[in-house]
Amino acid sequence: MSTRHTHTPLVFGSLAGYQRAWLRPDIIAGLTVWAVLVPEALAYATIAGVPPVVGLYAAVPALVLYAAAGSSRHLVVGPMSATAALSAALIAPFAGGDDSRFVALSVGLAVVTGLVGLLAGFVRLGFIASFISEPVLKGFIVGLALTIIIGQVPKLLGVEKGEGNFFVQAATVVRELGSVDGLTVFVGLLSLALVLAVKRWLPLVPGSLLVVLLGITAVALFGLDDRGIDIVGHIDAGLPSVGLPEGVRAEDYLDLIGPAIGVLLIGFAEGLGAAKTYAAKAGYTVDANRELTGLGAANLGAGLCSGMVVNGSLSKTAVNGGAGAKSQVSGLTVAVLTVLTLLFLTGLFEKLPEATLAAVVIAAVVELVDFSSLAALYRVWTKRLGSIYGVAARADFAAAVAAMFGVLIFDTLPGLIIGIAVSMLLLLYRVSKPHVAELAKSGSRWVDIASHPELQPSDGVIVVRVEAGLFFANADHVRDRIDDLVTDGTSMIILDAETSPFIDVSGAQMLEQLRDSLARKNIVFRVARDVGQFRDVLAGTPGGGVKLDVYPSVAEAMADPNDRRSS
Repeated sequence: MSTRHTHTPLVFGSLAGYQRAWLRPDIIAGLTVWAVLVPEALAYATIAGVPPVVGLYAAVPALVLYAAAGSSRHLVVGPMSATAALSAALIAPFAGGDDSRFVALSVGLAVVTGLVGLLAGFVRLGFIASFISEPVLKGFIVGLALTIIIGQVPKLLGVEKGEGNFFVQAATVVRELGSVDGLTVFVGLLSLALVLAVKRWLPLVPGSLLVVLLGITAVALFGLDDRGIDIVGHIDAGLPSVGLPEGVRAEDYLDLIGPAIGVLLIGFAEGLGAAKTYAAKAGYTVDANRELTGLGAANLGAGLCSGMVVNGSLSKTAVNGGAGAKSQVSGLTVAVLTVLTLLFLTGLFEKLPEATLAAVVIAAVVELVDFSSLAALYRVWTKRLGSIYGVAARADFAAAVAAMFGVLIFDTLPGLIIGIAVSMLLLLYRVSKPHVAELAKSGSRWVDIASHPELQPSDGVIVVRVEAGLFFANADHVRDRIDDLVTDGTSMIILDAETSPFIDVSGAQMLEQLRDSLARKNIVFRVARDVGQFRDVLAGTPGGGVKLDVYPSVAEAMADPNDRRSS
């Protein structure tokens, strides 16, 4: 029976097999996403430290080019809080306090991020996402969300913003509480309450757009800007200039390669997670390498159109999927509507209160402060501490907390690096101390006594299973653990090797030394159910191979009265 393979086009592959019946739900979804994207793009641009319109500049090419190069039918690409905050933090040291240079370098960062993404997709580096564990990403996002929120609180209260990490900024807010502007606080908190209420009780209504329009109307009707309310101010109408940003030198682009890798890593991890989530719901698959290419193309396009860095948005993808989107036609619809906004509606947003914009940002990221997930990791740790899952639970919780506090104390990219580093160190610790299970027979199976305390081991015979390969990093731990199980009545130890898929020379030599040390105590050591690679390494170990008693099953190892030797 032959398998038929369908060829996915290199350009607009996500539109392959498009059906006419999808057009209406795609357009409706596009309208819904546009209502959310416009105010949030303005808000995220302020997070990145650039003029609000830069967020709209970035959205249009990002949506079009991702649709052309990416593999997800549902992912919405545009400015996002995580990469916006990271962009601001990374560009600040290079800008030297020059606002125009800050904007130019922010645009340059999008260009470099795009080129790095395209190169990474071309050489098929999609597997790098697997090095950011879910706990690390969760801790990182919680820390980043808290940092974004504390950065917006001064605008919500009408006070000066402090500089520094989360704790320094929080202390500044506390010191400034005596000088808050009452009208700003009223507008900001009312805006925040409204957008959260609409999100909670009227989820189909674009709450962000509604609150933005109400804020603009209030300024126009009551002259709030003349009463001390800060507003967004002038937004350039029309389409952006196309090309490389002015004032960015060749050496600047080289300096931005490192920061671009950090932006790409975070954007790719968040976007791929959103893409996979909705692909699973709709019954198709996404290609990690094409996602890298799509993200690279989106950032390159954003940068060449005077925009900021972009990435896939979980929240807007959720809005897109919830509105019934079937394909990237919804994203193309959003792009067209955003162009119309740039041409005809920018004047509308100039009267937007800064406090309302801050409320939109806070409402967008507050749901990312997911302490419940961290609490769940902690509960797993405390419940299973000392059990066979204790090390894994400790590793996950520690990595998440390290990433979160890394962001809160040292900033965004260092926080992510700290989280990954802790995760990798704990992974090395975990593989160096694998679980060595003592087994007991339950019916026809051999099971872990730790999970079945009602069972008892066989008299005089200890059956063990190492739940990992045997190699140099864990050989001593395995030997010590087996030695600890020996009692005065032990006459035989059997290693069930089925769960040890590989062994290296150090592991093989450890087993030989263990056999000899047990023999001096008149204890027989045997191996059962070894797999092919395990057996081959035993035979090929320098010095003529390791000679052990090897049996096809635990039962045969127990039943043989002879002390035979085989390789």
